[in-house]
Amino acid sequence: MTTTSTTSRLAGLRDRTVAERRRLIAENTGVELARLDVLEPVSGLQVEQANHLIENVIGVMSLPVGVATNFTINGRDVLVPMATEEASVVAAASNAARIARVRGGFTTSSTAPLMQAQVQVLDVVDPEAARARLLEAADEILRLANDQDPLLIRLGGGARELLVRLVRSQVQTYVVAHLVVDVRDAMGANAVNTMAEAVASRVGEIAGGRPLLRILTNKADLRVTRARAVFDAESLGGPEIVDNLVHAAALAEADPYRAATHNKGIMNGITAVVLATGNDTRAVEAGAHSHAVGPDGRYTSLSHYEKDADGDLVGVLELPMPVGLVGGATKAHPVAQAALAILGVTTAQQLADVIVATGLAQNLAAMRALATEGIQRGHMSLHARNIAVTAGASGDEVDKVVARLISDRAIRSEHAEKVLAELRAAQ
Repeated sequence: MTTTSTTSRLAGLRDRTVAERRRLIAENTGVELARLDVLEPVSGLQVEQANHLIENVIGVMSLPVGVATNFTINGRDVLVPMATEEASVVAAASNAARIARVRGGFTTSSTAPLMQAQVQVLDVVDPEAARARLLEAADEILRLANDQDPLLIRLGGGARELLVRLVRSQVQTYVVAHLVVDVRDAMGANAVNTMAEAVASRVGEIAGGRPLLRILTNKADLRVTRARAVFDAESLGGPEIVDNLVHAAALAEADPYRAATHNKGIMNGITAVVLATGNDTRAVEAGAHSHAVGPDGRYTSLSHYEKDADGDLVGVLELPMPVGLVGGATKAHPVAQAALAILGVTTAQQLADVIVATGLAQNLAAMRALATEGIQRGHMSLHARNIAVTAGASGDEVDKVVARLISDRAIRSEHAEKVLAELRAAQ
């Protein structure tokens, strides 16, 4: 990672103007201020650029990009760009990061950037023997795969291993070969798909069957990132709050109904950073939710919490994180490039570290709200701004309408319209 960041502790950032926020972000990351101009809709992704990203383009759709503050990850202060439409997400992550900061912030670890591609073989008369034959020919198959991507090999990556599984379905038993590929700083879909297509015919010949599907799996369980943080008990609100948070997490581990919403809260943070950096949100989400299914086939929590010997809360989050710095929208989208510059990461693994730490922060913030005041108080206070703007408020009117909506405990569109009319009549 780069080491130009001065601090992520930018107190009062929400009270600054947009221009002032950008200036502070630039000052504390070493990014040239002009490089953040792409965050203006008129300067960001243009229709002509979008036309080269997907087909049948008719325009572009913008999302708010905010910056979460207070993050310390592996001893380095990080400002985290997040693209999301949901109120309270950026503020919640920042608040949880502030609490984690008391005990040193977030610590992460990752496995190697290994992705897998599958080759499905049909109509094999001797599946067990076919599996053995394929494993005997592993070196040949891996050489054929690596011949497809000389650049990846030069960068230190490439196909590392051949795994073969027998998958019994209602139709027949399929022989499924897995190519395990080190994709370095790429997400890796294109690389592993190309390899799978190249070896499919030979795999079919050796297995004695017909190859059909040849594509990556988004169950990237060999490419895992973990984040850990100690959340100071006093900062959380005291020992009782710590105990309540342990109970809240325990329910998410035991009950799939709670786990679904618990994990959605994690993904609020993760998806926002993945999207801001131009990575594949669907691939990350698919991998995360498949990882949440335990060995017993039950859907459970991605995170785990317990109380340590000092009475503080320890949180751990582990999930697959197939993200990259090269290829796709990460290189083609100007806002994604600005987001990566703000983060100051230089490898895909470092980006994964930031993303998973943000997911853990988001998770802690949501649980703390649920275990104390309830989720709606903070969420609806921020949602009131959306309501005020929708009602037609602008400039100084927004804060005045928001204050009334919160005071009246009536955060509704019709009430916002009434309050705005009263304000304007009084002028």
